[in-house]
Amino acid sequence: MIGKLFGDMVGSTLGQIFGRREAVTVPEALWQETLATLPFLAALAADEQQRLRGLCEAILGEKEFTTAGGLELSDAICVSIAAQGCLPILNLGLSAYAGWVGIVVYPDEFVIPRRIEDDFGVVHEYDEVASGEAWEGGPLLISWRDAQMAGDGYNVVIHEFAHKLDMQNGPADGVPPLPRGISHADWEDTLLGAWEDFCAEVDAAEENYERSLGAGEHASSAISDDNAGEADDDDFALPSGLDPYGAESPAEFFAVMSEAFFETPALLSERFPELYRLFTAFYRQNPLTRCSSEA
Repeated sequence: MIGKLFGDMVGSTLGQIFGRREAVTVPEALWQETLATLPFLAALAADEQQRLRGLCEAILGEKEFTTAGGLELSDAICVSIAAQGCLPILNLGLSAYAGWVGIVVYPDEFVIPRRIEDDFGVVHEYDEVASGEAWEGGPLLISWRDAQMAGDGYNVVIHEFAHKLDMQNGPADGVPPLPRGISHADWEDTLLGAWEDFCAEVDAAEENYERSLGAGEHASSAISDDNAGEADDDDFALPSGLDPYGAESPAEFFAVMSEAFFETPALLSERFPELYRLFTAFYRQNPLTRCSSEA
């Protein structure tokens, strides 16, 4: 999820555990515990784990971890989030996360006040529940409960850190700064083409889901009064097994497919082989090889 303003909601945060520019060493026992709870990190080769650990220690010394909502900050929370967040930059380097400092961790999903103006100049204010958010020029917000769900294609940490990569050249739009060897045209054509294809898959799945509800005898109670006739992304599964939230925008598609790239690479490679090819060039990693070596 993407945000743009740093508001009062973060206002009162709890203690900082790692300060900026301080040398940090992750204890061996804690590092091994972290790997054991995150199978997609445990699958890394020994040299990759060593590089990841170095990046993890570097980011712990550079970023400021704080908490909100009554959560008590711990070494385990910080190391888990740092390790997951550093996986996308394993071969890119910490400079890929330049320009921002704060990481705010909530115990669970949190509420973000929104204020938008429609085409007619009418201002709408509402609250949105989120599990994570990256703010352009500001902090990254993470639900610790959701961060612990990592490992099966849903990874809020990788998702939000992918937004931060995307924001390195302006507002998140699904087109991060590209390395030599990937043309802007190739990236846009491939990503936007895959996104449009994915939107059609989500629309078809939603229509099938609503049709099945309409045919069932309990259809009226299955859909809430507030969302009558509309299905939530969590209500139905896609044939591809990918997260329907990626249909929200090209920026969300990039973040959601980055989650899949690192956690369920076989699903992404099968559904969008050309996009997978570009991601291997962009991230300079090929997670499929880790899956095969694990098998």
